[in-house]
Amino acid sequence: MRLMVRRLRDGIPPTVVALGLVSFLTDLSSDMIYPLVPVFLQSELGATAAALGLIEGLAESTASISKVLSGLWTDRIRRRKPFVLVGYGLAGAVRPLMGFATSWVHVASVRVVDRLGKGLRTSPRDALIADVTSEEHRGAAYGLHRAMDDAGALLGPVVAAVLVGAGLGLRGVFWLAVIPAVVVVAVIVVAVREPPGRRSGSGGRVEPIRWGWREMGRDYWWLLAAVFVFTLGNSADAFLLLRLSDAGVTAAGVALLWGLLNGVKMIASVLGGRLSDLLGRKPLELSGWAVYALVYGGMAVFTSLPVLVGLFLVYGISFGLTEPVERAWVAGLVPERLRGSAFGYYHAAVGLGALPASVIFGGVWVTTGPGAAFLLGATLAGIAATMLIRVPDPGPRAASVARRGPRTTPM
Repeated sequence: MRLMVRRLRDGIPPTVVALGLVSFLTDLSSDMIYPLVPVFLQSELGATAAALGLIEGLAESTASISKVLSGLWTDRIRRRKPFVLVGYGLAGAVRPLMGFATSWVHVASVRVVDRLGKGLRTSPRDALIADVTSEEHRGAAYGLHRAMDDAGALLGPVVAAVLVGAGLGLRGVFWLAVIPAVVVVAVIVVAVREPPGRRSGSGGRVEPIRWGWREMGRDYWWLLAAVFVFTLGNSADAFLLLRLSDAGVTAAGVALLWGLLNGVKMIASVLGGRLSDLLGRKPLELSGWAVYALVYGGMAVFTSLPVLVGLFLVYGISFGLTEPVERAWVAGLVPERLRGSAFGYYHAAVGLGALPASVIFGGVWVTTGPGAAFLLGATLAGIAATMLIRVPDPGPRAASVARRGPRTTPM
């Protein structure tokens, strides 16, 4: 076991491991609460589904906007850790306040501030991972981080279920979520380090804001365009769960499959990130989108329950082949001084695509049927893949060859 852990951490700086632990604890805290919010709103506050939709729409819009702003600002001051600390600390501080809510407006306020914290930390954190990790290990670094994030998402609902099953009320679960949030702040303060001399290039001065649109280059923007098109077909996972439910999976079975999906994502993220360091970013990204298209195509065609369950679990593999790879690819396409901004625009592209994606998918589902909706998602994944082919892969193998110089053949 120790050997396996050492292999997984090979080439990954301690700061990345610390950020992985931070994400694990944050998702543990968040997912103790998030799955219970709809029940809490309905059973204790008397809120409607429309209120839930408004809350989540405001929350996710706040996160998308603040990811861009934090990305621009972290490049301006040439610091990452303050944003990471404030972002995680803010979210951890307000999240347990859900236990004091007396109306859905209070819940909305907590969710918006929680997502503001997520927006403040995400782009600087992703840039910091690239700052401290060499190019040939970035896929593995992002893969480990995503895997620990998924592990927290897997464990959080389990902890919440155990606490509720033991007789603790929903408000009590919300209050207990403060414990991992406190540990998160301590880990960031003690273990997260920025690269030495980060501010020396500007002599400690605050840089003017650089939008960086032209400097990032055409290849970066073409990658974002492909990601945006893919995201338009990447509807909320709730539709996959609805498909399983319609096929006969019980509520308990849906919850179990959701946990298993997070387990698959966790393993796939570690393997996908490391494979992208060996094979390049583009082959892994194309493979992940191909898996996604096959799963959505299968969901449209098949009705057998075992087949649908199998497709749902295979769906988790697509995350491991894309999420860490996209982050490593973004970091490799732009200048170091613009990484925060680049991640801000990247996350904005994903957020902007996700906003209409579920609306379009749901509309097609209602008007034409689930088969047509899933086929639409598979088609958009195929279109995005054709766009991706033209983006160069400045992956670790090319960087390694450049460092070694041209290979000479002995006479």
